Amino acid sequence: MKTLTFTVGLLLLLTVYCTAMPHAVNEITPELCCFKFFLGAIPRKEILSIVKTDSRCRNKAFVISAANGKDMCVSQDVRWAKAAFRRQQAIKPE
Repeated sequence: MKTLTFTVGLLLLLTVYCTAMPHAVNEITPELCCFKFFLGAIPRKEILSIVKTDSRCRNKAFVISAANGKDMCVSQDVRWAKAAFRRQQAIKPE
């Protein structure tokens, strides 16, 4: 009887652990990071949105969604990208 109780308890513990594991992994790793960067400039009127990558990413970058439907990574060190991000933040409703 003790072995059966132990086995059921162990299975229950493993089930809870396995169910919780994906949530823990998602909280440890950032969703969006950039590894390759677009080196050109994107015209202001072509930029639909700009989002900063997660602070846990190795490379600090902006992900820019363009009117052509593509998302491009641009380093946060690029002057025009910084200015575009600031403009977007200034017009964003609170």
